[in-house]
Amino acid sequence: MDAAILQRVNAWLNGNYDQETKNTILEVQQNNPDELADAFYRDLEFGTGGLRGLMGVGTNRVNKYTIGMATQGFANYLKKTYANDEIKIAIAHDSRNNSRFFAETTANVFAANGIKVFLFEGLRPTPELSFAIRHLGCKAGVVCTASHNPKEYNGYKAYWNDGGQLVPPHDKNVITEVEAIQSVDEVKWSGGEANITILGKALDEAYIEMVKGLSVYPDVIEAQKDLKIVYTPIHGTGITLVPQVLEKFGFNNVHIVEEQSTPDGNFPTVKYPNPEESETMSIGLKKAQALDADILLGTDPDADRVGIGVKNHKGEWVLMNGNQTAVLAFAYMMEARKAKGIAQPNDMVISTIVTTEMINEVAKQNNVACYNVLTGFKWIAEKIKELEGKENYVIGGEESFGLMIGDQIRDKDAISAVALMCEMAAYEKNKGKTLFDKMIELYIQYGFYYENLISITKKGMNGQKEIAAMMEGFRTSPPADINGSAVVTLFDYQLQTGKNLLTGETWSINLPKSNVLQFITVDGSKISARPSGTEPKIKFYFSVKTELNTKSDFDAKQIELENKINGIITSMNLK
Repeated sequence: MDAAILQRVNAWLNGNYDQETKNTILEVQQNNPDELADAFYRDLEFGTGGLRGLMGVGTNRVNKYTIGMATQGFANYLKKTYANDEIKIAIAHDSRNNSRFFAETTANVFAANGIKVFLFEGLRPTPELSFAIRHLGCKAGVVCTASHNPKEYNGYKAYWNDGGQLVPPHDKNVITEVEAIQSVDEVKWSGGEANITILGKALDEAYIEMVKGLSVYPDVIEAQKDLKIVYTPIHGTGITLVPQVLEKFGFNNVHIVEEQSTPDGNFPTVKYPNPEESETMSIGLKKAQALDADILLGTDPDADRVGIGVKNHKGEWVLMNGNQTAVLAFAYMMEARKAKGIAQPNDMVISTIVTTEMINEVAKQNNVACYNVLTGFKWIAEKIKELEGKENYVIGGEESFGLMIGDQIRDKDAISAVALMCEMAAYEKNKGKTLFDKMIELYIQYGFYYENLISITKKGMNGQKEIAAMMEGFRTSPPADINGSAVVTLFDYQLQTGKNLLTGETWSINLPKSNVLQFITVDGSKISARPSGTEPKIKFYFSVKTELNTKSDFDAKQIELENKINGIITSMNLK
């Protein structure tokens, strides 16, 4: 074993770590030295969003000690920033194995540092944590979750006083403080228990009232209150609030997918607890089909992402992708607000650079300002804060099945998204249509934009190097053409520059640095490459478009666009 790794292992074996941890290290050292090397070859990175990784012993794993050291660093930064103020922090957790333990560990460390802690009594959705920060006047927040990652993972998302995840300068400053904690002996583990207050139903009710206030057409819901809804929480936190919110909206025909209704960190019915995956939604689809439902909805373990299923124009059940879901929601909020007479002249919406360009077109035709920010809802939250008091935020979202409706939370919220989607389905049903019918109408009106995404996983110690090499190759030698269409524009968000590859003209991009490359071809195709910030993956996003004149042309045009994306993937050697 590498000497530096062995030194880290011995520091744990000889340090102030519990005996169970030391016994586990010795056992893994004996039986699986490669696994031990991976667990200790580096410190688990506290990135701009916090921690996320495999659970287990070691410096490169999520455990009591890495959580405690991260919390001590965060506490140190809060105390420096708010030296003369009372500091309050809200803490939540999802249904994952050890999430409650990690949340209590986090609460104890903050409390021992003299910080007033609001800890939820049990598992709660991430968006309620964002709401709680604002509602209770907290300076920060933490939720223990690994979102939609496999069951072996857990994590720690850090939030600031606006209810959004950390952005500059706080993200880098917190990282500096966390990295300064060199030993578990620097962590204040206990002694401040009196500083902890437990949150329960009162906060739930305040959040539910907020979500109810987002409804645009309660009268339509009253007319369609028996809309047949199938919902699956996929063993996660959504079960704590989604049924209550739907009831509050007025829907009385909700069917829960029983096999996935109990919170369970082992996620026994799925491989990945991610509503983006068709396998994950398959049980719900069968139930929706059997009941002849109007809509299927699924939320991930911390209930910030939503997936939906509807009947298509042939009566077949299909899952909508994240871009389609976003377009439906954005269009509804803009069009319905206008029809209801509640649209404001300064209304604005926010999308991200890898999300469908169709949102920009919908906003343009509805005379609503649309801002495009970097991937991640923290950037949407930051843009809201920047424009607060000047422009009226309506909705934000991105292709990864996330929506944020209204400005009383500052992170993606699948609870309010489920309610909104059901209201949209009721609105269309009231006109004798489905959400899929509406999607085709939007394609005819705004252009047929079609997107796809592939993720290439590179695990282990060499994975990050391989991903970095792929990005460097595309950055230094961009393709001259993709799928037979010349590349005319290159956006490099790391270098913050755009370049016309035909004329050589360059310009600055007024966004923070981010390791994203985008290629725009002469036929309007957009290809984006982005290493994941939370998983050992590099993601490639593909967007193509054409015109759709009639509903009868939909199938042929979709096949045409699918083939175009397949051609792009082949030409870029990404298969």
